[in-house]
Amino acid sequence: MNSQIIECVPNFSEGRNIETINAIAEAIRSVDGVRVLHIDRGEAANRTVITFVGPALDMAEAAFRGVKRAGELIDMRQHQGEHPRIGATDVLPLIPLKNITLEECAELARGLAERIYKELGIPTYCYEAAAFCPEHVNLADCRRGEYEGLEEKMLDAVMRPDFGHEYTGQVARSGASVVGARNFLIAVNFNLNTSSREMASAIAARVRASGEVCRDADGNILRDEEGRAVRRPGLLRGCKAIGWYIEEYGCAQVSMNINDVRLCPIHTAYETVCAVARELGAEVTGTELIGLIPEDCMVEAGRYFAAKQGLSGQSASELIELAVKTMRMDDLCPFDTNHKVLRID
Repeated sequence: MNSQIIECVPNFSEGRNIETINAIAEAIRSVDGVRVLHIDRGEAANRTVITFVGPALDMAEAAFRGVKRAGELIDMRQHQGEHPRIGATDVLPLIPLKNITLEECAELARGLAERIYKELGIPTYCYEAAAFCPEHVNLADCRRGEYEGLEEKMLDAVMRPDFGHEYTGQVARSGASVVGARNFLIAVNFNLNTSSREMASAIAARVRASGEVCRDADGNILRDEEGRAVRRPGLLRGCKAIGWYIEEYGCAQVSMNINDVRLCPIHTAYETVCAVARELGAEVTGTELIGLIPEDCMVEAGRYFAAKQGLSGQSASELIELAVKTMRMDDLCPFDTNHKVLRID
């Protein structure tokens, strides 16, 4: 029988303490058959993304061990960072790669979420394909209020975690975790030549799928007959975006999650953010990839830029290098295609 291979990219609320990050990674590596592919540490966001792959059941065990170690080492009462977060292991998605369906990953995620609560006392939400109710499908809804609002949120019969409804001493330390299953997501930040968080937020609002809230001349939110905020659709589909300032880099960024690469290829996202930034008086200086990106996406981007530049006859590796160069993916640090581009054999 062919192995069912999945990817897991948990986000841990620690980006500064190297010993803690290494200890979590070692807990994940301790499961035979699981390979840690990449560790992406962000000091300003105070957040680390660890990417690992392996057979489905081994991956569930490795993910559990990572959550357990993070819960032991990270105290959310002391945590501060730019990125929204609700717990020590903030979000933990399982992603189908080979010989496994999204629904099978969802079932695995539900079992993992229940085990995390029962054995570790950490409350868990199930989101995306693993969600038990419509209100928990969206990660942002599960995370709303962040760690600081969790105690009050646990009193809400709809928005409390799926597993674990009491605010205990363990919860005060570890927060909650959002566990689920989704298709491959590309996390990318577009660097701007400004330190203005407001500028980055304005660009993000113009491009993201959900768009921006409409306001009148006095700045008041416009609402429809049912009282809901009126929104102007964004320029891109299949993506989410926010704006922030990263002190570590000295620049503002448009931080984007591309959750459907068919609707929003990375080169389309880059070109659109560049155009809107220019229109608003800023420039994109580079692209920061968080985690990994599938090889096909980079080759597709290379083909797009090659056609735009009148080039032809490039190999796959040359197209990838062209995409890296054109989108300036080495703006903040070297971009190693051997470690950042995901190749599925």
